[in-house]
Amino acid sequence: MGGNLPEELDAFVGRSAELAGLARALDTARLVTVTGAGGVGKSRLAARAAALHAPRDGVRRVELAPVRDPRFVDHAVAEALGLTDHTARPPRETLLADLAGRQLLLVLDGFEHLVEACAGLVGELLRAVPGLRVLAAGRRPLGLPGERVFPLAPLGEDEAVRLLAERAALHGVPVPDDEDVRALCRRLDGIPLAVELAAGRLRALSPGQLLERLEDRFRLLTGGSSDGLARHRTLRLAIGWSHELCTPRERLLWARLSVFAGRFDLEAVEYVCAGHGLDADDVLDVLTELLAQSVVAREETPAGVRYRMLDTVRAYGADWLEATGDAARLRRRHRDWYLGLAIWCELDWFSPRQDEVAERVEAELPNLRCALEHCLNEPEEAHLGQYLAGSLWFCWAGCGRLAEGRHWLEQVVRLDSGHDRSRLKALWVLGYVAILQGDTVPALAALRECREEAERCGDPAAVAYAEHRTGCLALVTDDMPRAERLLRSALERYEEIGELNSNVLMARVELAMARAFQGDLPGAVRMCEEVRRVCEDHGERWTRTYALFVLAYAAWADGDPAGARALLGDCLTGAYAFHDLLGSVLAVELLALVTAVEGDAAEAAVLQGAAGRMWPSVGLPLFGSAYFNAPHQLCEATARERLGGERYEECVREGARLAREAAVSRALGRPLGAMPAPREPVRYATAGPQTHEPAASRARKGGETAG
Repeated sequence: MGGNLPEELDAFVGRSAELAGLARALDTARLVTVTGAGGVGKSRLAARAAALHAPRDGVRRVELAPVRDPRFVDHAVAEALGLTDHTARPPRETLLADLAGRQLLLVLDGFEHLVEACAGLVGELLRAVPGLRVLAAGRRPLGLPGERVFPLAPLGEDEAVRLLAERAALHGVPVPDDEDVRALCRRLDGIPLAVELAAGRLRALSPGQLLERLEDRFRLLTGGSSDGLARHRTLRLAIGWSHELCTPRERLLWARLSVFAGRFDLEAVEYVCAGHGLDADDVLDVLTELLAQSVVAREETPAGVRYRMLDTVRAYGADWLEATGDAARLRRRHRDWYLGLAIWCELDWFSPRQDEVAERVEAELPNLRCALEHCLNEPEEAHLGQYLAGSLWFCWAGCGRLAEGRHWLEQVVRLDSGHDRSRLKALWVLGYVAILQGDTVPALAALRECREEAERCGDPAAVAYAEHRTGCLALVTDDMPRAERLLRSALERYEEIGELNSNVLMARVELAMARAFQGDLPGAVRMCEEVRRVCEDHGERWTRTYALFVLAYAAWADGDPAGARALLGDCLTGAYAFHDLLGSVLAVELLALVTAVEGDAAEAAVLQGAAGRMWPSVGLPLFGSAYFNAPHQLCEATARERLGGERYEECVREGARLAREAAVSRALGRPLGAMPAPREPVRYATAGPQTHEPAASRARKGGETAG
């Protein structure tokens, strides 16, 4: 049963009645929305209820607080569901296709700033997918027919006291159940976030002292009476009171951390937030204090230790940042850091750290999107947005994010940045992404424009990349002589400018494919063996999977099915790890043929059915290419002859019922192993002031290169 609910790092206190009521609501309604003031515990309750009442196909949680653009709601849901789609079809179409027939609970958390977009998506999904239930958590309902609204009240006094004691104990502070403690919890209206913030202060102040300070603040702001105070005002007062108790350096860091979207790491904090009143040497100590005060939370992730702020706390900090007049500078610092990170990740993609880079970029996507939006909204920074979107080609093409990449690339190439090199990079990447989506006409238009403009302004690298990708387009549209000519020319250009990376090696693999399809199997093998050697020397795994595919094709053609199977097993494992649907489905298709040759026609037909289910997420099956389609046709003919038409179709239908993970496991003939343990995250700079300048200069260099 699948799920992606966050791990509970501390005790869940109280709410037994609310959990029971929410369970009953989920039993009787397909859409339940937990509403309430900020900090009242909606997210935590929804996650706990979902974990206790998961349906057959599990629970998927969509964290929407970091999503700022309504157009990315569909992408965020697809991402939470683990969907990868290489086609140009809209994400909603992909969602509808994937969810059909499933019994799933979808948890939408923090949607209130995206109500219209979320309501449109949820309404369509619920109408089309009878087995789907949605549990939403936000400050207001979605406003859809049939929605069951579940208002969440603050904690009762006893539960608030228990929560205060539990959280204070984490700081080593015992809390008695006395009148000061109870009065403090009453004054905080039982709002869990406010109680947790108070617990963080009990290291320095007694409950009575905290209560006295709170009473003073309430009298100041309400004229001596708290009657009628809305709970959101109570929370804001509690956050403001906690803010006042911070030292000047803590308040400064709190405000500056608000520029981050979603989670962030220490290196980013040290670069973005240091300076102008906050020494780099002090950042870690100040961050540690904010952690102790529950202003910031710490999480372990596959990409290493990350930090986050609750949206309510972040919004308070953002208001203060604007009031200081320093917001624009901090947003530029944020942009610089993530541009520099993208540039380094692009370089590290061609290294033994490729899988770590994939994890890092996955973790940083909310902040990378934030940086891209900043560039799009600042006309003088358009060239940086173009360079950033282009530098992330490995994320779009190598990590299965073609649709999102297409979205950003189409936006940035429309901008007149005045920096030709930036736009040219975005153009050839756009052409590449469109090819992989099977969208030939836009791909050709982008590559032609890139080639013409690159020749006009004298950019040999852009000429080489445009020529390379045009050759790739010729390859998948069956023009082998033209593909060979263009790919050879591109490789010569790469050699002239000293370019060697995953793209260059992919050009060699594509040339080998063109040679293999024209009958030169020995030549194709020599090329791909050389590519495999270079990949292994550099630790490159993504391009290596395609070299293995060509070598497996040659082994099959040479009458060595066992050798082909071994190569394809390695190929499929690598492609699946990178969410590379194209590499995965090509490997499954060829494994089906190898299986038929080995004599198991029924299993070959099952694998063809599994591949058939995968192709709609890739594009036109086998590109509509006679060359790529030949092994498929041979496999089908062989299996039909041995099984008969009716039995063959039955086996194909069996394969078509396999989800992607099950299909890959079936093709490999073994269960997919557990994902490897998280490695030490890639270190792009070490902590400390002496390392910030190189990171900054690298970010600036990215901008200068773009010009």
